[in-house]
Amino acid sequence: MVDAYSGIRKIHQALVDGEVTSQDLASSAISRVDQHDHEIRAFIHIERGSTDHPSEPSLGTGLLAGIPYALKDNMCFEGIETTCASKILKGYIPPYSATAAQRLQLAGGVMIGKVNMDEFAMGSSTENSAFYPTRNPWDTAFVPGGSSGGSAAAVAAGYVPYALGSDTGGSIRQPAAFCGVVGLKPTYGLVSRYGLVAFASSLDQIGPITHSVEDAAIVLQAIAGHDERDSTSVPVEVPDYLASLTGNIKGLRVGVAKEYFSPDIDAGVRESVLKAIDQLKQLGATVTEVSLPHTQYALAAYYLIAPAEASSNLARYDGVRYGFRAKDAENLLDLYKKTRSEGFGKEVKRRILIGTYALSSGYYDAYYKRAQQVRTLIRRDFEQAFMSVDVIVSPTTPTTAFRLGEKVSDPLTMYLNDICTIPINLAGLPAISVPCGLVDGMPVGLQLIGRMFDEPTLLRAAHAYEKAAGFAPMRPAMDQGVATL
Repeated sequence: MVDAYSGIRKIHQALVDGEVTSQDLASSAISRVDQHDHEIRAFIHIERGSTDHPSEPSLGTGLLAGIPYALKDNMCFEGIETTCASKILKGYIPPYSATAAQRLQLAGGVMIGKVNMDEFAMGSSTENSAFYPTRNPWDTAFVPGGSSGGSAAAVAAGYVPYALGSDTGGSIRQPAAFCGVVGLKPTYGLVSRYGLVAFASSLDQIGPITHSVEDAAIVLQAIAGHDERDSTSVPVEVPDYLASLTGNIKGLRVGVAKEYFSPDIDAGVRESVLKAIDQLKQLGATVTEVSLPHTQYALAAYYLIAPAEASSNLARYDGVRYGFRAKDAENLLDLYKKTRSEGFGKEVKRRILIGTYALSSGYYDAYYKRAQQVRTLIRRDFEQAFMSVDVIVSPTTPTTAFRLGEKVSDPLTMYLNDICTIPINLAGLPAISVPCGLVDGMPVGLQLIGRMFDEPTLLRAAHAYEKAAGFAPMRPAMDQGVATL
């Protein structure tokens, strides 16, 4: 018998053997959401028609055929409301689907609903949603991370075997770490961003959140590849990611970035990650220290570049063409002001203001241009480090999940949650977070970082560690009453 924790390959085999049908899987997933999501609040929308999915013979033979998944609500799906968890997009129904969602459809995947997020992907806790905060399935007094908190919570709670998230500064990896699941941010340009509502166009990337590294490889195989509709999509050959999961990392050169083990890292998190590094050594990897000296400037650079791009991207939400429109506007300018004031949440407004200021006349060179120069230095740090190592390891987050409301009134403290993940987005590199233990009952994530488009090596290292450590799949400590089919 299978459940959402069984893994994609095992669920696929159960479908092939006739133990379950795709309708069974979709119905079970939705039933589980109905039973438990009043507490976790991972979903914004449930697609109940997904239980009417075609029978197995018409799905093809791919590993994802007939298997349900969840989609972060900043990815368009034709005919289904896409809100980015913002009031300003309420009622917007896209006439097309994101390329990543289209490719999952072609693979036979069954989308059962859209999941919650920080508004326009701006946040690290999923408390910035215009609808409601999502809670961590391990302990509902804690956040699931963000901005893909709904995706991570939906997987961790056993609603679905996998979900898609987006990662601009850590928004796949950080919630994956907080919820005890696997989160993969692919190389920038490997997965099409067409149909992903833009936050920061030079940083955003779609990726999978799953229960295992193997499942992440399976989903990546389906969504990766060039898309002519996305000008940032890179025409590279997509390798067989599953073939890279050999379990053998003897001779693999692992770099430990000393800057990622600052005093800001919680002692329990540090201990768990150092144990994981020892495990890699036992598997035959060679471990050396590397330096990424410009890491200390990454947070400041990111919080100029990302808000600047957000300021530009979010200028289109004006109440004229789609989404929310304020009432009783006296003229066009008043309509713009009222719509944006009423439609955007506090954190989105904060970042628009920061970004607009950074791009304004007289400040562009001092802020945005200089931040881009720092970004180049950060990328060069990684290039230098990868001359002597194959992957770099670090904590995914400086702490485990924090309590709801604990940091919401202190934006700077909230931003520090992404201190280990942001440099990777600035450099455009692939990275994955895998569970590496528990601290006080809450999951810890190990981050592995790879060279551009070297997902095979990254996945091979993560998979070998995962199998040796034995943490995945992790089931939340809270009793969710997981039902098998």
